[in-house]
Amino acid sequence: MKNIRINIKNFFIRVFNIPFAFLMHAIDIIMWPIQKIVGVRNMPYIFLLPNLFFFGLFVIVPLGVNVAFSVTGGDELLFANREFSGAKHYNYLFDCENYLNANTCTEDFFWRGVHNTIFFVIFQVGLMIFFSLLTAVILNKKIIGRGFFRSVFFFPVLLSPVVVGLIWQWILLKNGILNAFIEANGGDKFSFLTDPGWAMTSSIFVSIWAHMGFYTLIVLAGLQAIPPNLYEAAEMDGTSRERTFFRITLPLLMPNLLVVFILASIKGVQTFDEIYVLTGGGPGTSTSLIVQYIFTTGFASSGSVQNFGLAAAASMVLGVVLLLLTLIQLYLSRSRENKHQEI
Repeated sequence: MKNIRINIKNFFIRVFNIPFAFLMHAIDIIMWPIQKIVGVRNMPYIFLLPNLFFFGLFVIVPLGVNVAFSVTGGDELLFANREFSGAKHYNYLFDCENYLNANTCTEDFFWRGVHNTIFFVIFQVGLMIFFSLLTAVILNKKIIGRGFFRSVFFFPVLLSPVVVGLIWQWILLKNGILNAFIEANGGDKFSFLTDPGWAMTSSIFVSIWAHMGFYTLIVLAGLQAIPPNLYEAAEMDGTSRERTFFRITLPLLMPNLLVVFILASIKGVQTFDEIYVLTGGGPGTSTSLIVQYIFTTGFASSGSVQNFGLAAAASMVLGVVLLLLTLIQLYLSRSRENKHQEI
């Protein structure tokens, strides 16, 4: 019986090996001449060509098209029908008497988006770091159901931004679930999405809820990397928990918190989906961020001609900001690696 099983197993192995061997032989017929031409050392570059092709097709080419649109004017999509305008769109965007007052700018909608984005990023990132740190510290303790709660906090990260926006819209609407609960307990309804102050506050809260789990994991990884003997030594010295946190935990977590700060800042500047679904940028322009300005100007202008060139110029400005944030992240990461190597 044992021999029969072995024979059946060998039979299936041979059957499945035949198409695999045929495929490998076919690939070898193609790759062998290429290897002879470029050499063994250069073969990794050959394997990278498909990735480079798709990277160029979906990143480099769109970037070039965007740059071309930003320096040309007109309503046409074909470059042959568009007139070269140079820096006209950039001059139009930055035509302001006072950059701190959007009403003094020619394109006030753009600068309202810039101001809203700065306000959003400052409070969203600051609160994101605070709550991520607080949550990570709690989830790092030996509590009942720790694995379950870690999953619960990470779950919103897996949701689509559109789903997040719709869920919280149903909760925060004037006749939504939260107001129904408040009214049932004798309170008055709140205008979470129609009052300018409440709308921005709600947008920041929803964004934190949706993305906090990811940053909590980064901080939690940093907490688990701290050697336990440091806490044991502090406990033997009679150091209080508060002093231990501020003198041991927080300084050792600074690299992780720095990563959270940079990543959350980049993500915050790019925020669009959930806020657009949640408030539509309103009321008025109170929650309209810079990405929404680009989208509205280029694709969703109502009652006016879509301005692809102006939207492209605004996206280039946003791209420069994201590039600077990315360079800062790379610089700080390399500085951190150099310090570790010196140690």
